[in-house]
Amino acid sequence: MTCSSFRLLAASAIALTSVPAIAQQMGPFDPARLSAIDKTISDDSFEGRGPATRAETKTINYIADAFKAAGAQPGGDMVNGQRSWFQNVPLLQSSWSDSPKMTLSLPGKDVPLTQGEQIAARAPMTGVKGLDLNHVQLVFAGYGVKAPERNWDDFKGQDMHGKIMVVLVNDPDFEGGEGDFGGKAMTYYGRWTYKYEEGARQGADGVLVIHETEPASYGWNTVKNSNTNTMFDIVRDKPTAEHPPLEGWIQKGLAEQIFAASGTTFEAMKAAAKKKDFKPVPLKAALSLNGAANVGVITSHNVVGWLPGKTHPDETVIYSAHWDHLGIGKPDETGDTIYNGGLDNATGTAQLIEQARVFAQEPRTDRSIVFLAVTAEEKGLLGSEYYAQNPLFPAAKTAGVINTDGGAIYGPARNFTISGNAKLELLDMLVAEGKKQGRYYTPDPHPEAGYFFRSDHFSFAKVGVPAISFGDGNDLVNGGTKRGEALSKEYTDKHYHQPSDEWSASWDFRGMAEDANLLHNLGRDLANSRDWPNWSPDSEFRAARDRTAAERGETAAPAASVTPPPAKGDRG
Repeated sequence: MTCSSFRLLAASAIALTSVPAIAQQMGPFDPARLSAIDKTISDDSFEGRGPATRAETKTINYIADAFKAAGAQPGGDMVNGQRSWFQNVPLLQSSWSDSPKMTLSLPGKDVPLTQGEQIAARAPMTGVKGLDLNHVQLVFAGYGVKAPERNWDDFKGQDMHGKIMVVLVNDPDFEGGEGDFGGKAMTYYGRWTYKYEEGARQGADGVLVIHETEPASYGWNTVKNSNTNTMFDIVRDKPTAEHPPLEGWIQKGLAEQIFAASGTTFEAMKAAAKKKDFKPVPLKAALSLNGAANVGVITSHNVVGWLPGKTHPDETVIYSAHWDHLGIGKPDETGDTIYNGGLDNATGTAQLIEQARVFAQEPRTDRSIVFLAVTAEEKGLLGSEYYAQNPLFPAAKTAGVINTDGGAIYGPARNFTISGNAKLELLDMLVAEGKKQGRYYTPDPHPEAGYFFRSDHFSFAKVGVPAISFGDGNDLVNGGTKRGEALSKEYTDKHYHQPSDEWSASWDFRGMAEDANLLHNLGRDLANSRDWPNWSPDSEFRAARDRTAAERGETAAPAASVTPPPAKGDRG
């Protein structure tokens, strides 16, 4: 999950409520079935479910077989006049042939850099067979943001061509700056993918993001494990418009060393970057990086199940979850190299399979239900981005997308949330449904982490489709928010994107069953209605939805004056 959305992973704990009450809340969803699916697909034999590996074939066939056994029909690409279970997703794949050789040149000395330690340099995503950067000057570019509608420009017209930008993660006002970026609530400008994209627009030779745990919302291990393995992107006509030659992260300690050699301090530069009058600062440092890359185009796959609607089969409600994780990577301190993704996102995949089973056993809904297991979420929401750009069912007639990126593995919770604080009528419907369970909605308690941009629903939001990514609650029946937040932090610190994210017999899937029932009721009621939920009038996604109103037989409201987000998705 890109990162996806585990700020509330500890949204549940061992329930103190009565067994009958728990059973009622879980409805037709069985915790044992959810656990069994999770255990299977996060087993070492699935090798971390990496895209473009032999594990992908095993994983997608397992999901397709599970959808078929559940009673769903294939909803993927047409093959010989019939729908298949899969949607082909062409991806650019790039990996270093060997660890790149990197040297930082400071006044009077050269400092060799080790991949994964001081720096995490991503394999190039522009289609080139390697990088040969020699003594390229570093320039501190503040937060790397150019947002005219917010009266902010970190570049002030300075030429970034032939330079490597060094930038801070998150927004200019995250720690009290002069910017208007929502304070602690991260905007897309705060996400590191935006900073790479802006670097490409500025013509820079590279962008290096300074890692800090709090504004990034995860530790260096997550950065290292997510950025030093094989990289993927959807195949683009002009990849250099999206990617600079070099993309990477550096440790704060290395940034401090660079600033000290330039006669300043990290603290002084960060303070300057928070002000509107900031201008780029040339640094007395240069980077050399030389490395060959293995580059090619592969085909990964989304898995698609479908239950046609009985009266409006051309209208859909989509349940989505990503099936992929990080595959086999660098060993942890125990020597484990398999990044199982037991929580991220074997839980969401298990819930998706069980949704198909329960829907297939019930009376057919008026609208079609689609079960979409997407690939390469961990590589940048790529499977969902490809689907959103190449929908198998009309996006204009998709009533809503209900995404799940993670699940409640410690029992029931009193509350629930969604990723980010977007306003949309689909959320209103979810809140109303939650009240029927006696549960309450809590706005995303960590908007500073930018979770809205880190799960697959964002790909749909960008094309206007109302979409939420559900988050289990943090007010645990056993232990309340104190315990919920503690468990969330423990997961992020010790297990997120680590080999230790493994299924455990101690996990209690009753909370996940309750959540599945809540989401099931939400989607079922929407599929049996004539409602077309929309974004709030001031949402940046409203205009895209309103442009397709005629296809739904609706009259579009006057367009709100809002600035849409940058065009590309995010990597968690």
